[in-house]
Amino acid sequence: MTGPHLTAERRARDFDRLAGETVDVLVIGGGVTGCGVALDAASRGLSVALVERADLAHGTSRWSSKLVHGGLRYLATGDVGLALDSARERGVLMTTTAPHLVRPLPMVLPLGRDIGRREAALFDAGQRVAGGLRRIAHTSRATLPAPRRLGAPETVRLLPAVRRDGLRGGLLNWDGQLEDDARLVVALARTAASYGARIVTYAGVLSADGTGALVRDERTGATLRVSARAVVNATGAWADELAPQTRLRPSKGVHIVLPAVRLGHPAAALTVPVPGQSNRYVFALPHGDGIVHVGLTDDPLDGPLPDVPRVHEHEIGFLLDTLSRGLEVPLDRADVMGSFAGVRPLLAGVQGRTADLSRRHAVVRGEDGMWTVLGGKLTTYRRMAQDAVDHLTDRPCWTTRLPLVGAVGPHRPAPARLSRRYGAEAADVAALAARDPRLLEPVAPGVPVLGVELAWGVCAEGALTAGDLLERRTRLSLVDAWHEAAGPAAHRAIAQPAGRVSRS
Repeated sequence: MTGPHLTAERRARDFDRLAGETVDVLVIGGGVTGCGVALDAASRGLSVALVERADLAHGTSRWSSKLVHGGLRYLATGDVGLALDSARERGVLMTTTAPHLVRPLPMVLPLGRDIGRREAALFDAGQRVAGGLRRIAHTSRATLPAPRRLGAPETVRLLPAVRRDGLRGGLLNWDGQLEDDARLVVALARTAASYGARIVTYAGVLSADGTGALVRDERTGATLRVSARAVVNATGAWADELAPQTRLRPSKGVHIVLPAVRLGHPAAALTVPVPGQSNRYVFALPHGDGIVHVGLTDDPLDGPLPDVPRVHEHEIGFLLDTLSRGLEVPLDRADVMGSFAGVRPLLAGVQGRTADLSRRHAVVRGEDGMWTVLGGKLTTYRRMAQDAVDHLTDRPCWTTRLPLVGAVGPHRPAPARLSRRYGAEAADVAALAARDPRLLEPVAPGVPVLGVELAWGVCAEGALTAGDLLERRTRLSLVDAWHEAAGPAAHRAIAQPAGRVSRS
C-alpha cells in the first residue's frame, strides 16, 4: 500500500505516468460511484487509474440531502428489494466503511391536522417494515434505534418550531446522515490511492472506448493516451456523452439552507407532506454549524445538462411554502442563507413523475467494449461498484469489511469540530497548526471552518483551487455569506500551503 495523501505533485506525477503503462482498470468520473469503483478494483489488487475532468465530487455527489437511508420511500412503491439493498448498504457505511462520517438521525413526521389517521397508520406500518429490514440487514438497535410513536410534548421537544395547532404527536424513525457527501467521496479516493490507484483530477476525457481513453490535462493542455484492459464510465447523469446508447432521465433536486435558530435548533429532522401528492415529502434536516438543509424538489431536466444547475425562485418558494405548513411561524425568503441543486442520473422508465422512477442501477457494456454504470444513488454506491468490478475480475470483493481513511485508528485529542469531520485523522489535521497556531482559528469572522481544514485540503486531499476548498473540502459555498468571507483565506491556502503531511 502507498500513502493516502493526494497532492498537486502526486497528481502531476500520476498523470505523466499514465502515458507509459497499461492499467487493468481506467475509471472515468470522480464522483461517489467512480471513486467507489476505483477503491473496489484497487483493493482487489488490480492496477487502477481514475480521471475526472474537474474536481472530486464536482457533480451530483456533492448535492445530495446528506442522507444514507434505508429506502423507506421505496417500500411505498413496492420495491422491497431496493429498500433491503439500501438498508444493507446503510449498515455497512454506518458500522464499517465510514462510521466517522455517518451518524444516526431521528426523523419525525408530526401528526397534525394535515395527517389523517389512515395516512398516519400507513406511514407507521411502513416504518415498522423498514425496522424489519434493518434487522434483516443486521444493523443493531445500538446503531439505529427502532421506530416508535411520540406524544405531543416529545414531538415539540425534538422540533421546537413545529406547528402546535391540532398536534396529537409524531412518528419517529431513524436513518443515517452524512456529515458531508463530498467528504465521503474524497475519503473513497484517498483510500483507493492508498491501494495504489492513480487519482488524477482536472483530466478531461476527449474520447474513450473499451481499450482506453484520450485524456487532456485541463491545467496544462497536455494530452496523452491512457491504455487499459477495461474502462468504466462512471460519469453519472453525463454518461451519454461517452456512451450515447445509454437511456437516462435526469431530474433536478433543489435544497435551501436555513439557520437552525429559525427552527428552534431542532434535534430531529422534520417531515412535511407535499399537498396533493402521495409519498412525497419535504424534509428539514439539521446539520452541524447551526444550519438546516431543506429539500427537495424533483423535476425532470431536458436538454443539455449544466455542470451546476441553477436554483430558481419558484423552487425556493415551493420549499419554503411546503415546510411552512408544518411550522408554528411561517418562513420567509429572508430566512434563506443559501441554496444548491444537483442532477440525479435516473434510469429511464415509464412516463410520469421523476420522483417515481426507480433508484436502481445497471452496469452495461457498449459495442465499443466500455462498461457504463447507470442510475443508482449515493447510499448504494458500494454495491454499484462491486457489480461493476465483478464484470472485470473473478477476484473476490471485500469492501464490506474495508474502512475508509479516518474510520479507524487512535482518536487523539483534537478540536471537536475536527473530530466530527475527520475522525481518526483529526489530530493530524490539528497538527498543521504547529508552526502557526492561528490555523486553529476560524478562517474569517462568523465562519465555522478552521484554517487547518484549508491547509489539510491542499496537503492531503488533492485540492488544487480555491473553489475546491470552498465548494467541496469545506462546503462553505453552501452559505453565501460564508463563501464570500472565506474566499481570501482559501486563495492564500492554495498559494502558500501550510506544509506537507507526509511523502505521497
